[in-house]
Amino acid sequence: MIKIGTRSSELALWQANTVASHLEELGHATSIIKIDSLGDQVLDKPLYELGVTGIFTKSLDIALLNKQIDLAVHSLKDVPTKLPDGVIQAAVLKRGNYNDVLILREDENFFENEQATIATGSLRRKAQWLHRYPKHTIVGLRGNVNTRLQKLKESSWNAAIFALAGLSRIKLLPKKHKHIKLDWMTPAPAQGAVMVATLKKNNYVTDICKELNDDETALCVHIERQFLRVLEGGCTAPIGALATIKEEELSFNGVLFSPDGKKKIEFSKTALKSEVEDLGEFAANYILSKGGKKLMRETIKMDKTINVFSTKYLSKELTSKLQSEIGISMSDFISIKNQRSKIKRFKSTY
Repeated sequence: MIKIGTRSSELALWQANTVASHLEELGHATSIIKIDSLGDQVLDKPLYELGVTGIFTKSLDIALLNKQIDLAVHSLKDVPTKLPDGVIQAAVLKRGNYNDVLILREDENFFENEQATIATGSLRRKAQWLHRYPKHTIVGLRGNVNTRLQKLKESSWNAAIFALAGLSRIKLLPKKHKHIKLDWMTPAPAQGAVMVATLKKNNYVTDICKELNDDETALCVHIERQFLRVLEGGCTAPIGALATIKEEELSFNGVLFSPDGKKKIEFSKTALKSEVEDLGEFAANYILSKGGKKLMRETIKMDKTINVFSTKYLSKELTSKLQSEIGISMSDFISIKNQRSKIKRFKSTY
């Protein structure tokens, strides 16, 4: 029996059941175990204000490391670029639609006015929308897909931005006159892709999961997440990336915005699939050299009066004690090891 760990939202369960279905087709019995995350519990703040890397994945990582589950199923765009020690990416399923979509509360007539209110909890979507519509107002929107749709329905907002794949997968995409595909908006790295994580030592389950891997999707999201890893350095930023394959060529577009959407640095390139292993890293370094470092510093500020960067993850209890004007980012990227040097003794000549 292969134990599959997942969050309990409708979309997360769709993803877990899809993996279970594939495994059962291969002749393996499965069971699904629901484990919710901090991101599912704290819904009154935008994700970028929570300042926690892996906010949707950490609880599943712990369950995996404690061997409560054999594998974890994630939306790959939620997964930190550095996995915990002992955890590996065993498979990436064939990618769904990677676009964002605008869901209209009533109709699209509001575009005729100068002012409008758009809801999103994503800093990337916020920055790109303000870049295109600088006079619009952005309000925060959190919760699972069903909750966000209900909040939009009950609000006075004009529209809200969602991932198209998520709505399509659980059959909640409204009729055509109620949504607009945002094909001009660069998606989050790995948006639309489902990832399976396993323990590195669990060769049996890891080998089984490899049969679910889609090679082209895996290559594309590798380049996108490579771009993200080099740029972000552990903090949340308005970063978009998309790699697509046509025949033997891979086309990549990566973008970094300032939080207010006023500044934009972009990189695009098309190359042969066989020549793109380090394309994401190259693109990120190009953007950093063209002013990206300054934009990243602006992002870390997060419009807070006081800013703290912790080199270790802080508990929910500890962060809740901080005053609201304190912005905090966290990353567990520093490791400390004892290094024992042999003591050399020198005889004085005096």
